[in-house]
Amino acid sequence: MNRISIFLVFLCSGLSLVAQKKTAPVKPQVTTNGRNINITLTPLKNCKVYLGSYMGKGKALVDSAMLNDKSQGVFRGANKLTGGIYFVVSPQLTIQFELLMDDKQHFSIAADTALKEQAVITGSFDNDLFKTYSEISTTQGKKIQQYEAAYHAARTSADSAAAKAELVKADKAIRQYQSDIIAKYPQSLLAMLFNTMKRPTAPAIPVVNGKADSLYPYRFVKEHFWDDVNFNDDRLLRTPFFELKLDEYFKYYVSPEPDSIIAEVKYILLYARTGKEIYPYLLTKFTNKYMNPEFMGQDKVFVYLFENFYAKGDTVLLNQASRKTVTERAYFLMANQIGQPAPTLNLSDTTGKAVSLYAIQAPFTMIAFWDPNCGHCKEEIPRLDSLYKAKWRNMGVKVLSVNIYENEIPSWKKFIAAKSLSSDWLQAYETKEAKEATEKSGQANYRQLFDIIKTPTFYLLDKDKHIIAKQLSLEQFDDILKIKTK
Repeated sequence: MNRISIFLVFLCSGLSLVAQKKTAPVKPQVTTNGRNINITLTPLKNCKVYLGSYMGKGKALVDSAMLNDKSQGVFRGANKLTGGIYFVVSPQLTIQFELLMDDKQHFSIAADTALKEQAVITGSFDNDLFKTYSEISTTQGKKIQQYEAAYHAARTSADSAAAKAELVKADKAIRQYQSDIIAKYPQSLLAMLFNTMKRPTAPAIPVVNGKADSLYPYRFVKEHFWDDVNFNDDRLLRTPFFELKLDEYFKYYVSPEPDSIIAEVKYILLYARTGKEIYPYLLTKFTNKYMNPEFMGQDKVFVYLFENFYAKGDTVLLNQASRKTVTERAYFLMANQIGQPAPTLNLSDTTGKAVSLYAIQAPFTMIAFWDPNCGHCKEEIPRLDSLYKAKWRNMGVKVLSVNIYENEIPSWKKFIAAKSLSSDWLQAYETKEAKEATEKSGQANYRQLFDIIKTPTFYLLDKDKHIIAKQLSLEQFDDILKIKTK
């Protein structure tokens, strides 16, 4: 048998099966005791080879076997491996060929490093099924190419119609073959792979009152995108398909609005919760993605994950260092979500007079947290002042400029004077006494409440001091103000 890449075979979903019917393999009794996979891999001798698997978009080595002087070895273990797509890896850590790992993990492999595509696997039900599928796909692929060439070379409408009909027939045939496998062996690894690779095709667009519903195809595909995919099936992780499909779904079919993302993440995680491997993997994936998100406001998703999963016991999935990181990041984000009222901020100005954020009366308030010795701050604060003088002052913006280091009062005042920063800015800082009082009280300080982990850090507030935007560039804040003041 020519063992072509499993990944490539599944990508060729438009291939057809031959008309000649083959004898269907019979599913054997599942062996329950561990794994025992004999391998002969010539010409390698007296060296170690490895068994690897896909893990989401990555790969991982899961076992090893020592080959003797006859090129023979055994991948052996007391426990079964999670089903999925695996591969044999050489001592030089290059992938030799792929195989399917099903429930029955007592089988044998015979291969040669010079003839990787001719590896022979015996005693494995799913690999027998896949053998038939890949042979059909390879054969029909050549026919598909012929039909496509005929279609493009057609000189008459009749010729093009005939070629197109053959292409449609071939596509239906392969889909029917996949459907037959799913119906006959619904719990098989091959059925799971077929279901994962499926893409819904929307029927004809309905016409209501003479108008076509242009959004119908989008809604249909979104609604049926995960048909027959079980998120609690750990085998999904051991394929290169699932995570790519998941990323595609969130990129094209989920609104970037935090609440929309939360609804999708909640559904997937609750469904996956009984999966021993896939649940922690997905929870970690979503946590990493939204802890420091690509788009402003999506950190709300991370806060949701912390409050509804980690804070309710799922921190046991993390090691001590990760638990600390996740918890601290959540605490830094909880009080500064978009749309929420900004935390209370009571400071002192350069003369020691009290300054309160909530005492500022203005349609918009820009808070700038900065360090007078920060190189980037020395560039950005004057740029902020230029925007303020040129545009923002006339828009009704008030600026609260906060020096985050109470020990840098002289350099702070010197910078303000040297750069001739606007005199109507509120220049403020937290005194040492106020800082110590906050620490003694056990309350969160303003650095945590406003998530100040870099400088400068900017916030834009509305007249009621609700957070409009945060952590953006000055140009992005300018764009937002243009929209808000139209």
